[in-house]
Amino acid sequence: MAELAKLTIEGEVAIVTLDNPPVNALSAPLRRAALAAIDQALDMPAARAIVLSCAGRTFIAGADINELGKQLEQPSFEALFDRIENADKPIVATIHGTALGGGFELALVCHYRVAARSAKLGLPEVHLGILPGAGGTQRLPRLVGAEAALDMITSGRLVRATEAEALGLVDALAPDADLIETALTFARQVIAEGAARPRVRERVDRIATDRARPDLFTAFARDNAKRFRGFKAPAAIIEAVEAAVSLPFDQGMAREKALFEQLVVTAESAARRHYFFAERGTARVPDIGKDIPLLDIGSVGVIGAGTMGGGIAMNFLNAGLPVTLVETSQEALDRGLGVIRRVYESAVQKGRMRPEQAEARFALVSPALAFDALADADLVIEAVYESMAVKRQVFSSLDRVAKPGAILASNTSFLDLEEIADATSRPEQVVGLHFFSPANVMRLVEVVRGGRTSRSVVATAMKLASQIGKVPVLSGVCPGFIANRLLAPRGFQAESMALEGTPIAEIDRVLFDYGFAMGHFQMMDLVGLDVIGRDVAERTAMGDLVAAGRLGQKSGAGYYDYDEKRRPSRSEVAERIIADVAAAKGIARRETKGDEALLARLLYPVVNEGARILDEGIALRASDVDVAAILGYNWPVYTGGPMFWADRVGLDRVVAGLRKLEAEHGETFRPSPLLERLARGGGALSAMR
Repeated sequence: MAELAKLTIEGEVAIVTLDNPPVNALSAPLRRAALAAIDQALDMPAARAIVLSCAGRTFIAGADINELGKQLEQPSFEALFDRIENADKPIVATIHGTALGGGFELALVCHYRVAARSAKLGLPEVHLGILPGAGGTQRLPRLVGAEAALDMITSGRLVRATEAEALGLVDALAPDADLIETALTFARQVIAEGAARPRVRERVDRIATDRARPDLFTAFARDNAKRFRGFKAPAAIIEAVEAAVSLPFDQGMAREKALFEQLVVTAESAARRHYFFAERGTARVPDIGKDIPLLDIGSVGVIGAGTMGGGIAMNFLNAGLPVTLVETSQEALDRGLGVIRRVYESAVQKGRMRPEQAEARFALVSPALAFDALADADLVIEAVYESMAVKRQVFSSLDRVAKPGAILASNTSFLDLEEIADATSRPEQVVGLHFFSPANVMRLVEVVRGGRTSRSVVATAMKLASQIGKVPVLSGVCPGFIANRLLAPRGFQAESMALEGTPIAEIDRVLFDYGFAMGHFQMMDLVGLDVIGRDVAERTAMGDLVAAGRLGQKSGAGYYDYDEKRRPSRSEVAERIIADVAAAKGIARRETKGDEALLARLLYPVVNEGARILDEGIALRASDVDVAAILGYNWPVYTGGPMFWADRVGLDRVVAGLRKLEAEHGETFRPSPLLERLARGGGALSAMR
C-alpha cells in the first residue's frame, strides 16, 4: 500500500504531504496517516512550523462519501482538527486544485492558508442533502461574515482563489508552479515574526457586525425561498450559521453536529448521495475499456443555426473548438450568428465572461452555406427539422462530403438512428448526440449507440460530451431514447385525466408539490401548444385549443388564461373546449381525486416505462435513467430520480398501484415483467447496473 503521508524538513519548516489518490479523500486511513505525520512533525525540535500539502492534482477534495451515515473509524475529524488547530507550532495549508467539504474545513483549522492561483475552494455538502459537519458552518462566518457564508454554503458554489483572497479565506496566493516554495517562504516569515498561531474559531469581528442585523437570517430564507423549495438542507444550514453568530463557538459546533446528524439520515440525503454517484457513473460503458482508441476531435461542424444548432455550437466554442456552422440561407445563418453573439454579450454584461473571452469564442465560428465547408471536420452534428426524410437527405450528403473517419452525429430526439445511418456508407461512424434545449445550458447529452456504431466512436462521443461540460448518458435505439420515452407516460396521463374531468390546476399542483418546477399544462403553455407534435394534438385537446387561437403564454391563452405579466388563471373557455373534445371522443367523465391517486396515475407509469427501458437494454443501469430524468426533465433531485424514488416507495406498492390502474383504465398500466420480478423477489431497481 502506498504511503499516505510523508514527512520531510526544509530548514526550520516541516512539510507533511498527504497522498491518497485520486482526490485525497479524507478517509479514515488518511486521517490516521495525517495525524501521525503531524504528531511526528510537532515532536521534531528542528521544526518551528509545518506546511501541510497534498500530492497529485488536488488538495483534499472532500470527505469519503462512503462513510456518511456510518459509524466513523478513528481518528474522527474532530480529533484531527483539534490537533491541528491547537498545535504549538504554526501550520500552513497549501491549497492547489480544489479544497472542498472536509478538505476546506481542514484548511480552516490550519493557522494560515496559501493557495495556488488556479485553486478553488468550497463547501458543496448541500448537494448531498447535508451541511458541513466539521466546523464549516461555524468557522466560515467568522472569516467572511454570515451573509457571504450563507451564500457559499447554501449554493455549494466554488470560490476561485482570487475571490478567496479578497474574502479573507486565504492569506496569500502563489503561482501554481511555485506553491510549495511560496508556502515555505510564508512559513519562514511567520517564524521570523514570532510564530503566531491565529485560530479562526477566535475571530469575532465579522460575526459581531452580523449580530446587529437580527433579520439577516429570516430575510435570507425569504429571499431564497424559491431556490430552496423542497430541500431540507438549506434551512438547517441557515440555522447552523445563525448559531455561529449567536452562540459561543463550542455551542455552535454542538448545534452544527446535531443538525448534521438529523440531515444525514433523511431520504433527501440518501437520494442526493445516490445521484452523486449516479452522475459520475454514467461514463462507464462495460464493453469499452481504456484500450479502445479515441478519435481526435479538433474541429466540429454543426448543420442548422437555429435555437438548437446555435446552442450546440456554443458548447464547442466554449471548449475552444472551432465550429463550422452551416445553414441553407444567408438570412438564417445571420440570425443564428446574431443569437450566439447576443448570448456572449449578455454573459459579458453579467460579469460571467470577459469581453476578450467572448470575442475569442465568437471568432472560432466559421459560417457557411454549403456542406462542402464540412470536408475537414472531425465531427459533424446535424440539428435540422425532425423529419426522417430531411435527416436522411442530410446524412446522404454528408456521406459524400465528410472525410474518412469523421463522426457523423444526429441530434434527433425521437427518430430511428439505424434508419438515419442507412443513408450513409459508413454506419459504424454514425452516433446520436441528443442535446436538450437550451443546448448551451442543459447538462444532459444522450449518446445514442446504433447497432453498428463502432466502440471508438462511442468512446469518443462519451469523452467529448464530458469535455464540453455535459453529462453523457448512453442510450440504445428506440423511439424517444431514454428521457423523452421515460417522461411521455406522465404527459399522456395528465392529458387523459383532463379529458376525464380532473381539473388541470389540480394535476399541475400535485406535480409542483412533488417537486417539479411546474406542472404539465403550465409547461405545455410555456413551450407553446402549436409546436407540439401532431400525434399528441390528435389524442388530446391541444389541437382544438390551437384552432381557437389558444397557443399558450405567447398568445395570452392556452390551457390557462394569462395576464400581461404572464400569470396564469383558470380558463372557462379552455375547460369548455376540453369537455367538448372528451364528449366527441366518447370519454367518460370520472375525476381522479386525492394527491396519492393523482401521483400514482402520473408517476407510476414513468417508473414502469423506466423498467421497460432497462429490461430492453436501452439504458445500461437504473441510475442512468435517474440521471436522464433529473437533467433532462428537471425531475426533483431530492427524490433521487424515478427509479430510486420507486425503491423508496416500495416496488410491491408500485406494482399493486399499477394493477389497480390497469383494472380501471386498461393494459397501458400493465406492470412490466422486470418490475413484477423485482417486486416479487424483494429486489430493487437501483440494483440494476
